[in-house]
Amino acid sequence: MALLSETNEQYYAGQQTFIAGVGDTTFVWTGDTRLLATNTTTNTNFKVKVNNVVWTEVLVAPVGNQYQLTSINQITVPAMAGGETVIIELLDTAKWANNGGYSYIKLNDVIDNFMVGYVGMDKLITSCKRSDVLFHAKRGLQEFSYDTLKSIKSQELTIPASLSIIIPQDYVNYVEMSRIDDLGVKHIIYPTTLTSNPYTVPVQDADGVPTQNNLGENVEGTSITNERWDTANSYKLTGAYNPEMYNAGVYNWTWGKAAYGRRYGLDPETSQVNGWFTIDEREGKFSFSSGLANQLIILEYISDGLSVDYDMRIPKMAEEAIYMHIIYSILAGRRNVPEYIVARYKKERRAALRNAKIRLSNIKLNEFVQVMRNKSKWIKH
Repeated sequence: MALLSETNEQYYAGQQTFIAGVGDTTFVWTGDTRLLATNTTTNTNFKVKVNNVVWTEVLVAPVGNQYQLTSINQITVPAMAGGETVIIELLDTAKWANNGGYSYIKLNDVIDNFMVGYVGMDKLITSCKRSDVLFHAKRGLQEFSYDTLKSIKSQELTIPASLSIIIPQDYVNYVEMSRIDDLGVKHIIYPTTLTSNPYTVPVQDADGVPTQNNLGENVEGTSITNERWDTANSYKLTGAYNPEMYNAGVYNWTWGKAAYGRRYGLDPETSQVNGWFTIDEREGKFSFSSGLANQLIILEYISDGLSVDYDMRIPKMAEEAIYMHIIYSILAGRRNVPEYIVARYKKERRAALRNAKIRLSNIKLNEFVQVMRNKSKWIKH
């Protein structure tokens, strides 16, 4: 059976158009995206237009220019006179989530397919609880998300005067932090070892002993290390050209001709002007050096693929790998399964995962040629 169920209008325009008949009161959306994004009756991902006029959602029986979301993918309106154009249109965020969705398979579909294809009479796994398959599928999705699947997320942020931003809610590990210049070009911001963020800052008495409150817990103070780092002049760390130093006579013509650009042996960590960042585990924030205040940055990070329902999907190029992970995990956790069978599916899992990595690497011959043309080799057309 065909896998495409949406019309071109639903996919490309993100909407579905109805011509109302006399007395019509209900209209059903048939696209892949659920109109009811949460368990409440308040929509979060669509709007309704009648004759190009946006109507208002209500939680009770609608009157006038109102509509009610009465069930999943169904709206109810007052009785139509007939001939009105009713449009159910997804909001931009819902459209973006649906775009390109055919290259993925939902986790629920993976579980259904596994129960049909790998569990049953005359199969290696004669019986298995669906909850067990769900557990191993989620664990596989987590493990694959770290270094195999394309699960890198990014946020565009502006560093405030406080020089810190909160770690994203679904954050597992960072991939790259970049400063964006006026041309939109990225400049990598590296983590630093020049300083650190203390996890605890106990208040000490005159003898250096931490003090306690009436509950017997150490009293926490503010970090002097963080205060000094936030106000540090980056020029004193990088040794870069500084107009203030030039005006003071430090950078004169002779120095610029004889020494500038010849300071061999410099530490690459400090000999750059893009700034630094640290991870403050105590407050759950990224902290930045003082020169990055009010700068635009892009934070790229990975999640585990389980934070929200939208993330719980798998690229079709890695579908076989997740099946092999599930079957290996089930067999390895059961007693009386011959070791050679477990070893066989361990190899199958490894091979399928390797194939998924190669497929998802998206290597193209033309891109290789483009890179090599910049090298010292001639490649004929």
